[in-house]
Amino acid sequence: MKMRILLPIVLAIAAFASGCSNTMRGAGQDIERGGEKIQQKAG
Repeated sequence: MKMRILLPIVLAIAAFASGCSNTMRGAGQDIERGGEKIQQKAG
């Protein structure tokens, strides 16, 4: 009975986590580009 409840929850968390990794990577790249632009203006 617990497996019927636990399995869908675990799968949902795994799907959510895999979707967030691309979003966080993209956000990190955007922040990095912004920092590079600031360094170029300052230097």
